[in-house]
Amino acid sequence: MTGTKKIKSALISVYHKDGLDEIVKKLNALGVQIYSTGGTQSFIEGLGVDVTAVESLTGYPSILGGRVKTLHPKVFGGILGRRNVETDQKQIEDFEIPEIDLVIVDLYPFEETVASGASHADIIEKIDIGGIALIRAAAKNYKDVVIVPSKRQYQKLLKILDEQNGETSLEDRSYLAAAAFSVSSGYDTAIFNYFNREHDFPAFRQAIDDSKTLRYGENPHQKGVFYGSFDQLFEQLHGKEISYNNLLDIDAAVSLISDFSETTVAILKHNNACGLASRNNISDAWNEALAGDPVSALGGIIITNGRINAEVAGEINKIFFEVIIAPGYDHDALDILKQKKNRIILLQKPDKISGQSSRTLLNGVLAQEKDLRIETQQDLKTVTNSSPADSEIEDLLFANKIVKHSKSNAIVIAKNKQLIGSGVGQTSRVDALKQAIAKARAFNFETEGAVMASDAFFPFSDSVELAHEAGIKAVIQPGGSVRDNDSIDFCNAHQMSMVFTGTRHFKH
Repeated sequence: MTGTKKIKSALISVYHKDGLDEIVKKLNALGVQIYSTGGTQSFIEGLGVDVTAVESLTGYPSILGGRVKTLHPKVFGGILGRRNVETDQKQIEDFEIPEIDLVIVDLYPFEETVASGASHADIIEKIDIGGIALIRAAAKNYKDVVIVPSKRQYQKLLKILDEQNGETSLEDRSYLAAAAFSVSSGYDTAIFNYFNREHDFPAFRQAIDDSKTLRYGENPHQKGVFYGSFDQLFEQLHGKEISYNNLLDIDAAVSLISDFSETTVAILKHNNACGLASRNNISDAWNEALAGDPVSALGGIIITNGRINAEVAGEINKIFFEVIIAPGYDHDALDILKQKKNRIILLQKPDKISGQSSRTLLNGVLAQEKDLRIETQQDLKTVTNSSPADSEIEDLLFANKIVKHSKSNAIVIAKNKQLIGSGVGQTSRVDALKQAIAKARAFNFETEGAVMASDAFFPFSDSVELAHEAGIKAVIQPGGSVRDNDSIDFCNAHQMSMVFTGTRHFKH
């Protein structure tokens, strides 16, 4: 092995002791001199292994409530001293600094402490100083020193101790140095983001340790990786490996269903709802959602906020689809759904999703708050002579939730809390409306008495004119055009009602 070095001495200072016992015993068996601090020292002594206290090396006890233990030239000199630099070695000898070949550190659990709802004072005390400095020092001197920066690397170290008799190659040390800087950069990112919640400092920092290589990206010729903890949000109960495009649809589906409290089923294709209905029971919701566009439903994904029973599973099983997501499944329902070996079945966990979103473009990143606004009846401003009936208000709010999650330009037509037609991703709002009307008629829906939602204002009256021709009686839109009165006047002349929300819901 190139640049092979034998581990002769080790400094161990960890917060969590899980899995450390096996490593300590291996080091002891190899005759490695071990240095340690505080609780870690006591743990090692409890294993019956000899250990030298760092304070006996430095001549200083742990001070300031444990804030200062390892920050001393005799510790950092032993880590940073270059073995092939004569002046370094002369100073190491002059100051009687023992060389340290291996550093094992497990940082204070800062992120976990923040997530626990601890006080600010407790959170500050979980900002590791000595540990992060040890990691950086050992990683900087990777040509001579092995760094194990977290429990994630314990298995790598054990393999070195077992299979290589405690000898490391330059490649081993370089790999672990990369892991070390990953840990240190992620740790600092978490601390920065905690402080920046109040100060909004103009800098974007994000660090994610979990990753999964995907079969491919958006297309087979593109590589793809998912960075994140998918298992924190879902349990995959069945099916093939989840793809890049599956993940995009799952994200869109989860965002959409979160706006509905009544039992709802949605069917999505290419991030847009092609069928959606809210009903008193899961069976009716499924039947009405599928009826909205049974053609587009093929190969799509299904999401519901209700528990899937055997009756609904049997109906769902009659069509081809990629993914189903629900907060619960009856046992016999799962037996039915698992009949297709590749079908992805996800159990959605009650975990809160971040309120922030970001996307890369050009040479940077766009970041924003997610669109979490849900309009209620109190947000509606009637701007026409006629006011919508109570049943129409219910449908207007229903349609407005769907259009919010549809690609702009978007129009949604709904009736009796059922999506009956939509036009999405069009370059003009008129084209979106024409598409929505055509889709509704293609599946034999009667648009007379339906309602229409638009994700943005109407710059002209042409959209409400088309809506009137289709028999649509009520319209919901943000308002805000300099020509709002053109649409309002047309509605007044044709006994249509229109409400403004004051909130645009573009989705690009």
